[in-house]
Amino acid sequence: MRKKIILLADDDMDDTEMFCEALEDIDENIICECAANGKEALQVLESLDQIPELIFLDVNMPIMSGWECLKILKNDKRYQDIPVIMISTSSHKKDMDIALELGSMCYFVKPYDFNDLKHILRSIALNLGANLRKALYQLETDGSGHVFTCKDDN
Repeated sequence: MRKKIILLADDDMDDTEMFCEALEDIDENIICECAANGKEALQVLESLDQIPELIFLDVNMPIMSGWECLKILKNDKRYQDIPVIMISTSSHKKDMDIALELGSMCYFVKPYDFNDLKHILRSIALNLGANLRKALYQLETDGSGHVFTCKDDN
């Protein structure tokens, strides 16, 4: 089976470890590539042989923030079609609105519980590709209490 690459840019090593562990538990064919900031994420993208299925960007990172990285990704023809999900510990509506305005597919607040994170990532990982938007919408409306905001393309 073909490997699927997911790129995660997050400067919190504990969150990164938990994130990648959850993805490995969900699907052994997912490779979680990691970067500690937006600049490093762009370097990782350049070095990959295959375009990632999805990019997760933490909002607040040193050197280059998730916002700055998202702007660059969406203005680069090579990467503009890769779905991007912004992640943060902030649940401020303003941040969610900015994420969607800049071209992110979705914004979610990082859960502190491993099983909650795994639930979210399972739904995302099992629906990479054409069904991703539908899966994100279901997460947004499932009543679980997770803070999710997704772009409505209707």
